[in-house]
Amino acid sequence: MSFLQEVVDILLAYIVESFDRETKVIDFHYPNELMQRNNWELQDEPESLDDILVSCRATLKYAIKTAHPRYFNQLSTGLDMVGLAADWLTSTANTNMFTYEVAPVFVLLEYVTLKKMREIIGWQDGSGDGIFSPGGAISNMYAMLLARFKMFPEVKEKGMSSVPRLAAFTSEHSHFSIKKGAAALGIGTESVICVKGFVPFFVSATAGTTVYGAFDPLIAVSDICKKYNVWFHVDGAWGGSLLMSRRHRWKLDGVDRANSVTWNPHKMMSVPLQCSALLVREEGLMQNCNQMHACYLFQQDKHYDLSYDTGDKALQCGRHVDIFKLWLMWRAKAPASVDIDCVCLCLCSQPQHTNVCFWYLPPGMRHIVDKEEKNKRLHKVAPVIKARMMEYGTTMVSYQPQGDKVNFFRMVISNPAATFEDIDFLIEEIERLGHDL
Repeated sequence: MSFLQEVVDILLAYIVESFDRETKVIDFHYPNELMQRNNWELQDEPESLDDILVSCRATLKYAIKTAHPRYFNQLSTGLDMVGLAADWLTSTANTNMFTYEVAPVFVLLEYVTLKKMREIIGWQDGSGDGIFSPGGAISNMYAMLLARFKMFPEVKEKGMSSVPRLAAFTSEHSHFSIKKGAAALGIGTESVICVKGFVPFFVSATAGTTVYGAFDPLIAVSDICKKYNVWFHVDGAWGGSLLMSRRHRWKLDGVDRANSVTWNPHKMMSVPLQCSALLVREEGLMQNCNQMHACYLFQQDKHYDLSYDTGDKALQCGRHVDIFKLWLMWRAKAPASVDIDCVCLCLCSQPQHTNVCFWYLPPGMRHIVDKEEKNKRLHKVAPVIKARMMEYGTTMVSYQPQGDKVNFFRMVISNPAATFEDIDFLIEEIERLGHDL
């Protein structure tokens, strides 16, 4: 108990520090330096609990403070206290989600929460199915798996040789997980394009792209899918949480027509990682697609309703309890009284979400007339500023190229602790760190 209390004290001190704007977002060291600053190697002999506490402190000392109000680097930022408490409770319970037998409360909470999410999507009476998975990439792959099984159920037993060459369609700026899913399922990345002669089986529309935060026209896409009887999937990993917003829900008009929806509460809703759901319109399809009837887990003569043994519809056997964080936060925050706002600033594209994409043009480059020369030099600006930013540790923001656009900053605003002053601070830091370039 004394050891655990000391661990809790370390964690609480770190939480307080993470919200302090006077502290660094990161204490950056290059890999070889960090390897030498602490003994990270695994030893043949056990260490004392005091040594374990030292390792805990060292780990947090060099960790990125993702709860820091000036951390804008990823889609998942911030730290919710209720969600954190739920995560601690989940780890303490240390159980598995495959049967009601070993996780009765958590299985019920997943059932009621998925039903509520389906109601919010717009499916009648919240009917359908769903599962919490290890991230949006796996949720998207589940959707592709179900679409293939729906059209060609024989593929489950006979494999890809039993079906024609398939094609999946998605937008140019969709998440790379669509291609990765096609690779994992044996469909092939080259099939994630429009090729004459292939059999279309799956269309993925994106609600909130990773870079620009753009929304595909869901109603128009769904009309085409209905006409040709193709599975319509909405990847709302980033933008799905706007379904909770009275002001911005219209951006997902048409989502109720989808066969499946990916929704990541661990992004815009600030649920601690990981918390991703796949919602499926057709009840029973996941079970038929994935079940293998493992008799040591899913005995058919149990004394309770076997529909609550959800493990056989999952690709995994062991499945982490991700539901409790979302359920407890939902209870604490009453989403009906909460709205999600969007910041509208952008230089690279017209914003539709809280993604703000922009270039910083240093004074020495502002009068360059030759476009090719300007772009060549501008492409090098963001990486240099990001490197300096991490070495100073004052703030963090991501950058990348996209299509014909040279490297630009991609700022994501999803941390409830961030203020306008923090955004101003980021802009001022970019100016300070890049004015000499």
